[in-house]
Amino acid sequence: MQPNLILYNGVFRTQDSSPVDDFYPRRDGVSRTGEARPLPTALAVANGRILALGDDDEVRALAGPQTRLYDMRGRLGLPGFMDSHFHFYDWSLFSDLSKVRSFAGLEQTLAEAAADRTPDAWILGQGFNETDWPDGRMPGRGDLDRAVPGRPVIIWRCDLHLAVASSRALELAGVDANTPDPAGGVIARDERGAPTGVLRENAINLVRDVVPAPTDQELATAMLAAQARLHALGITGLHDVRLFNEAAAPRTVRTLEQLNAERRLKLRTWTSLPGELLDAAVGMGLRTGFGNSVLRLGHVKFFTDGGMGARTAYLTGSYLDAGRGLLQMPPDEIARKLQQADAAGLAVMLHAVGDGAVRHVIEAFEALEHWRGSPEAAHLPHPRQMHRVDHAQMIQPEDLARLGKLNVAVGMQPSNMVLDFNLIDRCLGPEGRHTYVFRSMLDSGVLTLFNSDCPVSDPNPLLGIHALVTRQRPDGTPEGGWHPEERISVAEAVRGYTRSPAQAYGCGNELGVLAPGLRADLCVLDRDIYSLPSAEIAESKVDLTVFAGEPVFERPGS
Repeated sequence: MQPNLILYNGVFRTQDSSPVDDFYPRRDGVSRTGEARPLPTALAVANGRILALGDDDEVRALAGPQTRLYDMRGRLGLPGFMDSHFHFYDWSLFSDLSKVRSFAGLEQTLAEAAADRTPDAWILGQGFNETDWPDGRMPGRGDLDRAVPGRPVIIWRCDLHLAVASSRALELAGVDANTPDPAGGVIARDERGAPTGVLRENAINLVRDVVPAPTDQELATAMLAAQARLHALGITGLHDVRLFNEAAAPRTVRTLEQLNAERRLKLRTWTSLPGELLDAAVGMGLRTGFGNSVLRLGHVKFFTDGGMGARTAYLTGSYLDAGRGLLQMPPDEIARKLQQADAAGLAVMLHAVGDGAVRHVIEAFEALEHWRGSPEAAHLPHPRQMHRVDHAQMIQPEDLARLGKLNVAVGMQPSNMVLDFNLIDRCLGPEGRHTYVFRSMLDSGVLTLFNSDCPVSDPNPLLGIHALVTRQRPDGTPEGGWHPEERISVAEAVRGYTRSPAQAYGCGNELGVLAPGLRADLCVLDRDIYSLPSAEIAESKVDLTVFAGEPVFERPGS
């Protein structure tokens, strides 16, 4: 078989060996314990799969007249990155506020967005983090009104558990001093009882639900542009986790299906369903994994608590500047929904940020495993993917030991940690040592997936790897790292973006590893992040991304 592409003169970290050493196995499969095995320097691709790995001479000998040869010039090849927690619908449509560093920057960004839209069009944005701004003040409706007078605006904080709406947006939603707080949400008010524009948790829905939906064509165009941006980051797979509401869920799935049918979807995509649709999914006989090699049904997503920034993550204790947070689901409901989904072959993703919510989730999974051992459950199908706890941002050591005994994956966000240094120090103080415990999570034996939760944080996996290895911002602060005892190695970090997600999704024999016969999703970096000083990882770039054996991104001049 003639390859369509050969990459040579490089170094490939295949992830297809021991957890750390990552050496290339012999073709005959014989282990040579104690003998150093060379890393492959060349890789051949044919029909969307990896045809061969080895040294330059043996792989280049497979080339035919139509084979493209790509000289890696000593650069590093890895499996394509997989972002296992991504809000693709949201990121595709909304203005990115993650780079805003002040109120002046916020006003400029919103004004620029408004300049390209009709006078009555909504301005939507996500990703601001006021704790890193000079005065640390939360914006209100007055700030948005000054930036874009008379315009309907709603912007989400980086954790997505708090949003700020302009006066016009509140007016269109009918939110005023007489509007009661919805169940599971809070409308912030001034001393006169008037809304300040700040909305927490389910109160966001009051405004969000009146935002006009995009057409299918608008959404498709936005998703294709977003896909190209992800290819430039070496990302070849993602899990579109949170679909904002029941209306957005079918629209998102419909658009993704259309792009896939037209062969324009070039991201391995798992799309989740809102927990509110569990009964409908069960009734239709849907099961996790339904779909094809590009687009599949992922988890059913439930929220058990909120976020640290909004002080709605549920704690076993209390915040230094607030109460215990907000539990979105009673413990018995968590256990009941989990069992219902599991019995139907649907994997569940449980959002749990605070240590109190994480403890309730662990209890629910323990009850599920006990029930799974009963005669009642013996004939029922198992979900094709692992159940997940997502975030587990704060967890007590005794609960971590319990979690390590369960057959449950955990999704964690290293780049979000970088955003939260100041926040956690402010609201938790010394208890912050129990947050973002990457080292402890791996040591407990939990299959750990690293992701961005984009647009909560930057989707660049290399920034996430830098955060995992250094526990610092890209500028090197804080010196020595934030709670540095929880740092992990580059090899462990890369595995959390490649092999581990594939294992959690039940496709470890297809993705996440570079080996003959597996799907040819891979990327080439401009430098070897395994050997350079850790501070330089954040400066690394992707030079080439290959999806299903075809280049989908090449950095100009690389």
